[in-house]
Amino acid sequence: MSLPEVVSRAQWRAAREELLVKEKAATRARDALNAERRGLPMVAVDTEYVFEGGDGKATLLDLFEGRDQLVVYHFMFAPEWDAGCRSCSAFLDQIGHLAHLKARGTAFAAVSRAPYTRILPFKARMGWTVPWYSSYGSDFNHDFEVTLEHEGEPFERPGISCFLRDRDRVFHTYSTYERGLDGLGSTTSLLDLTALGRQEEWEEPKGRASALGAPAGSERVRYHDEYQE
Repeated sequence: MSLPEVVSRAQWRAAREELLVKEKAATRARDALNAERRGLPMVAVDTEYVFEGGDGKATLLDLFEGRDQLVVYHFMFAPEWDAGCRSCSAFLDQIGHLAHLKARGTAFAAVSRAPYTRILPFKARMGWTVPWYSSYGSDFNHDFEVTLEHEGEPFERPGISCFLRDRDRVFHTYSTYERGLDGLGSTTSLLDLTALGRQEEWEEPKGRASALGAPAGSERVRYHDEYQE
């Protein structure tokens, strides 16, 4: 195994400070990229998709749970599979307490093409409580490019899609797939994909931090059992 070089504490600190300059530059570049992402146009979703979840049939609007934004994780689980994708399962394992997303007006849900009768026992096995819906029988997975065709056969890929709600109208704002999921899973990383972002005053474009009528950003962070719906 190739291990890092052993140096003195002073040498380590000098190397660390040199790297820190690059890390800060990467952070600024990421902030600029996130702002550019929030500047993307959006597309109206006019198709009446029907999903099945724990409470029966649901529309895409229902998945918002009355909130302004929705983050959908496209979980790879084809109709003929007995269990969900291992990599997707590892991703869902790292999703934190949803109260922090909900406090920023953002719902989270997993969606798979498998029938809900296959999803439910696997969800119970994994011990997950996140909302999970079946898109079986609809074109949702095809329309959002997570079920593709190769030589006439469908194949799955993981992804995340973000949606924004304006009253009863739903808009698609962003999607990313495969390696685009690297580093995602935390509350802030998911919010960075959305049109309203973290809702911090320093974010561009201006005016979205107060869009939900609540204190901006970190001022609204609470212990997860202290949030009020």
